[in-house]
Amino acid sequence: MLLLKKPNQADRDGRVEQDNVAVRSAADIPAPSRQSLRGLDWFIFFLADVQTGFGPFIAVYLTTQKWTQVEIGLVLSIGGIVALIGQMPGGAIIDAAKSERLVAGLAIATIGACALAYAAMPIFPVVVAAATLHAAASCVLGPAIAAISLGLVGPLAIGERLGRNARFASLGNGVAAAVMGTAGYLLSSRSVFLVTFLLAIPTLIALSRIREHEVDIRRCHGEMPPEAADRGDTNLWHLIRQRPLIVFALSVLLLQLANAAMMPLMASAVTARSSQWATVLVAFCIVVPQAIVALLSPTVGRKAQAWGRRPLLLIGFGALMIRGLLFATVRDPYLLVAVQVFDGITAAVFAVMIPLIVADVAFGSGHFNLAQGIVGTATGIGAALSTALGGYVSDKFGNATAFIGLSGVAATGLLLILFVMPETRRTSLVASPQEAPAKR
Repeated sequence: MLLLKKPNQADRDGRVEQDNVAVRSAADIPAPSRQSLRGLDWFIFFLADVQTGFGPFIAVYLTTQKWTQVEIGLVLSIGGIVALIGQMPGGAIIDAAKSERLVAGLAIATIGACALAYAAMPIFPVVVAAATLHAAASCVLGPAIAAISLGLVGPLAIGERLGRNARFASLGNGVAAAVMGTAGYLLSSRSVFLVTFLLAIPTLIALSRIREHEVDIRRCHGEMPPEAADRGDTNLWHLIRQRPLIVFALSVLLLQLANAAMMPLMASAVTARSSQWATVLVAFCIVVPQAIVALLSPTVGRKAQAWGRRPLLLIGFGALMIRGLLFATVRDPYLLVAVQVFDGITAAVFAVMIPLIVADVAFGSGHFNLAQGIVGTATGIGAALSTALGGYVSDKFGNATAFIGLSGVAATGLLLILFVMPETRRTSLVASPQEAPAKR
């Protein structure tokens, strides 16, 4: 039998003082200036433009330079491997940095130089070096954006800020895809990389608009404010062993395992059913989710604070599961474009939820960005396995079976969130995710 001790006056006074510290800590966070917030908006927009210049455009460009598919595949694989193993080191670099803006600026300059190298000297050693440096720089930029956002607005307002980040990233992706596609068509595939290099300039200008003194370095790293009664446990092993982080990383792995193969398999199915319009239909299937993300992401950020994280995670996994089942049953290639609305819902949810839940779990540890790297590694593993397994099942048993299998993986992720994942929403700077009730 547990004996309940009646709290004395000192205990009550201590709790009241702790609550007052939490309130003061939240209230004393100065609101960032409009210049810094707008600078972050446009930095994310132009960064999405810059990053869009790589990916599929590399394969197109190298094909025009008489590269073999084996050589192209090797370069893309090298970049993918570096991106996977660099997630945790990239987060650790941001946690150790004294200026996230400086690290982000160096990464942008590196990516711009890589784009110029692709355009100037498309020979194997140069392209491999550029692919490696681009992947390494990208491993730093993801955590840097989340860290700067957290440093500007603090942990209690980060949800809505991450929603705004996702909106501008989606708009940047859409605009860049149209601009670069047009440049490649009217000029040459080489021009895409020249445009990418030029876009690095406004990206750096936007970054410079974020005022350094408004980006709190402690908050960037996920540290408690000095005046907080509960400073948190900064031991790295304590963070890695936290159940919410482990469960969430596993759920993100399942998300990518279910999601990454769907678009390539759907593109193959559309091509088989309507080869004449395949390119246009696939383009629409890419644009529709981006539009949904731009539309819904700020709402996701706001609702995450009002509803909690788990309801939105369930919505994201549910939309992915429905999408897989519809891909397995819908035969009309034009209706498949409408199905991509569910992809937009999932993307809008997880674009906000991944950095937000990591911030919930890791805030107070001082290792927020390393925790992002852990989840990023799980993302890369899931995506790599998805395309290989999805392609194998499709070849052996057909597309419908592959889609049903991917939908089953999404259902597994939904059940993991429903029955295992605790709620991580913060209501104060002293309440940890472990102390919050896990509402089922």
